[in-house]
Amino acid sequence: MDAWVWGVLIVGALGVAIVIWLLVRQARSRQLQRDFGSEYDRTMARSDDRSLAESDLRERRDRVEALHLRPLSRSDHDRFSSEWTKVQAEFVDAPSEAVSDADGLIQQVMTTRGYPMADFDQRAADISVDHPDVVENYRSAHSIAVKERDGDADTESLRKAMMYYRSLFDELLVVDDGEDRRN
Repeated sequence: MDAWVWGVLIVGALGVAIVIWLLVRQARSRQLQRDFGSEYDRTMARSDDRSLAESDLRERRDRVEALHLRPLSRSDHDRFSSEWTKVQAEFVDAPSEAVSDADGLIQQVMTTRGYPMADFDQRAADISVDHPDVVENYRSAHSIAVKERDGDADTESLRKAMMYYRSLFDELLVVDDGEDRRN
């Protein structure tokens, strides 16, 4: 074969390889978008480098897959549900304490389910893998709880924090038989 034929074959093969690489990369991005939903968009918006942001999401998924998370036993579910009812009732007379207690209860549920209790950002990243639709609520609730500790949250903000915590609490209440027994 002539050299120009080899050149055409090599350039063609490189072109095909590049197209395949782009298609695979695009498919991975679409899968991450499906898996992470709005958390994907948030992560992309916070990064100037798409590859690094997607790598972060894949690392989160790998980390959480290695955690061996478990559903709640029926007794844990019932105990946490009862505690949540008390926390909600507490809000009427002591909204600040109720928000603080809700934050603590969320952490107890996460610990029981097998989530490590590292710093808040790591907890939120871990939650984002299986609960991408409510992780932003968790961040918002936690932010309000921190403001309350500093004396900067009004009653309406505290009410919103309780609603945000409730959305995550409901997501975490999976029992061992696969049923989701929410109040």
